[in-house]
Amino acid sequence: MRRRSFSKNSLEVELFPFLSILACTIGTLILLIIVLTTQLLKNEREITIIAKQETTGENQGKIPKYIECRQDGVLLHPSQVFVPKSEIDNRRSPLNQLIQEVQKNKDKQYLIVVLRPQGIDVFQQVRDIVEERGIDIGYEPIDQDWKLKIEEAKNNEN
Repeated sequence: MRRRSFSKNSLEVELFPFLSILACTIGTLILLIIVLTTQLLKNEREITIIAKQETTGENQGKIPKYIECRQDGVLLHPSQVFVPKSEIDNRRSPLNQLIQEVQKNKDKQYLIVVLRPQGIDVFQQVRDIVEERGIDIGYEPIDQDWKLKIEEAKNNEN
């Protein structure tokens, strides 16, 4: 049998370029995972409340009016008018105008208060005013950092 002869000019396979590309690809994928994870974790949670008439229960057939109690005051929805804590008892404030409107239409409207954890003092102040006038009231507690969105109900929904 004849022996194979190896010449010094034979090809050698080097894996360093391949390993360099592989290391860069893995590093890029790790960076991508970190960026996506941090974006998911820091996104604000959004809650949507759909304002529609109730078909059952105590407020059946009534239209809800929404207000949001915060630490520094009250935000009226959907108009986004802000009433500072110091103006809540003022008869000319937009909050009192809304309460007067609901009081005139007690049989057709009621109030729902969106309550943030730091807005409990403001909520108690608003609740006292509303209950004093005999208006139906409900409340919906939400987290401090949640973004609130209130939409009108579509006509074909109940």
